[in-house]
Amino acid sequence: MPINYRTTNVNGIKIFYREAGEKSSPTLLLLHGFPSSSHMFRDLIPLLAERYHLVAPDFPGFGQSDMPDRSKYQYTFANIADTIAGFAEAVGLKKFAIYIFDYGSPVGLRMALKFPNRISAIISQNGNAYEEGLSNGWDPIRAYWRDPSPANRDALRAFLKPETTTFQYTHGVTDTSLISPDGRSLDDFYLSRPGADEIQLDLFKDYANNVALYPQFQEYFRKYQPPLLAVWGKNDPFFLPAGAEAFKRDIPKAAVQFFDTGHFALETHCREIADAIVPFLARVVGN
Repeated sequence: MPINYRTTNVNGIKIFYREAGEKSSPTLLLLHGFPSSSHMFRDLIPLLAERYHLVAPDFPGFGQSDMPDRSKYQYTFANIADTIAGFAEAVGLKKFAIYIFDYGSPVGLRMALKFPNRISAIISQNGNAYEEGLSNGWDPIRAYWRDPSPANRDALRAFLKPETTTFQYTHGVTDTSLISPDGRSLDDFYLSRPGADEIQLDLFKDYANNVALYPQFQEYFRKYQPPLLAVWGKNDPFFLPAGAEAFKRDIPKAAVQFFDTGHFALETHCREIADAIVPFLARVVGN
């Protein structure tokens, strides 16, 4: 099944996306995290495309999508969610499942709050929605939330360095030879572009608004009971297993599977995660 690489325009912003599978099949919208892009789904898409319609956009400021100047585009998760909702409209997505990872979680869950009846299912791969899922690794960012001083902002620039990207890809991975250097090298390339650092620092600050929305996300879970599968790298240094287990508090039928890997679980356990997704989606959306 071929993968197509396309762009579409959303309110003057070019959004790049990967697309595969038949449009008549159930759709899965794949939402990436920091500091990556739809490239993180490069191995997963072929494993699902025979059964499902896969669509994976790059967020504004990430990957191959436009990176508008901060004076022209407000880099908040609410604004990115609105852009991706507009993207879904532009490419004709009416009802779809969402795969949420890292930053993709507050983007996708904001869309679910606005359009609950359009979300057929949720797959959360280290996509957090509970405070107990946030590790102490967030402490420098929490300090910036409490005091958004220039000093606290500058302290977060360490999160944008290549060694931190490598840490995100390799921490908690037993055999790091399984981690292709291509993903982290591409992420570092995107992070090194002029202005990218300030965009990411804006998003670090705005992440506090995601945490403030956790009660609303949880109320959405309780009210609508969306079919949910959590496939979680249990050694993630930022999003703890407790965040995956917490889904079952609000969605008793949620399925939770842990994998012995880190944050970017698809880098080491793509086949295993695909093998978990296929029967889950077959049960809840068909095909």
